[in-house]
Amino acid sequence: MNEMTKIAPRAVTTIKDWETDQEVRWCPGCGDYAILKAVQRTMPEIGADPAKTVFVSGIGCSSRFPYYMETYGFHTIHGRAPAVATGLKLANPELDVWIITGDGDALSIGGNHSMHLLRRNLNCQILLFNNEIYGLTKGQYSPTSREGTRSPSTPYGSVDRPASPCAFALGSGARFVARSIDIHKNLPDQLKAAYAHKGAAFVEIFQNCIVYNKDVFADFTEKKNASHSQLWLEDGQPMLFSGGTKGITLCHDDLTLKVVDVIGGDWQAAGVIVHDVTNRSVAHMLVELPFGSFPMALGVIYDDPRPTFEDGVRAQVEAAKVGKLPNLQKLVSKGQTWLVEEDGFAH
Repeated sequence: MNEMTKIAPRAVTTIKDWETDQEVRWCPGCGDYAILKAVQRTMPEIGADPAKTVFVSGIGCSSRFPYYMETYGFHTIHGRAPAVATGLKLANPELDVWIITGDGDALSIGGNHSMHLLRRNLNCQILLFNNEIYGLTKGQYSPTSREGTRSPSTPYGSVDRPASPCAFALGSGARFVARSIDIHKNLPDQLKAAYAHKGAAFVEIFQNCIVYNKDVFADFTEKKNASHSQLWLEDGQPMLFSGGTKGITLCHDDLTLKVVDVIGGDWQAAGVIVHDVTNRSVAHMLVELPFGSFPMALGVIYDDPRPTFEDGVRAQVEAAKVGKLPNLQKLVSKGQTWLVEEDGFAH
């Protein structure tokens, strides 16, 4: 095995190494419990090292996450987790940085920060818990709440058109976009794929708020609905659902996606397309599919790496240092300076 193919040593841990002694405090039945356990189970499998891992959160129910991970962590202020994460990664690129956020935290006051982190392509994982409501502040409607949502801040129903987190991420220049469900067995697969991606990896997780927005995703998350309402995407595999009896095709006349019937398992004859995680145009279409007419697109939707922000910044710094010797006195004396003599006057 040559130097190029050597695999870096993996940390050997168990789930117990990732659990803190803090009492986990979310509402009974909250989807956050399932996400926490999925992350804790995934960490040993990807060989992550608790001593080199940081969880950064903003404000919201999901933002209690760092307290429950036996790693370094920052519980920051509303919407500013991306700014703190950027500083961390620039200071120490060797750290594994995970951002934990919610639909309100990331897409309202934090929308500007989220956009710039994604376009800059900081090497980190962003887990956005989407429950389509403000849970911590007692049930007001959020940027992802559906039209007609009744809440303390919209007693007659929301008239806002909801934001799509994955469409927002793609529009901001994200190079990795995935979707999953809090209690689904596939969630660890999306977490592993996000970790393997070098760059900003954005994962939207549909999360059930048991108190203020209970079962809002039941139409596609409940087991009885799953087969015909979930489209699990896998790179290089045909886009099939309903037990392989239906699939997604691309209409070349108007460049739109369409549901087709698959007869006898012959998906090629039905024109079902194969998922290509590097196809950005189809990724845009998949995240915008209207649920009801189409199944919910889940899994890794887009994955096409490019150079990261911190690599570019650090390369620039190293290039600027070439041929120069550190001289603090010369630096502080540069430009307009004053020397205070013993007579008390500046010269």
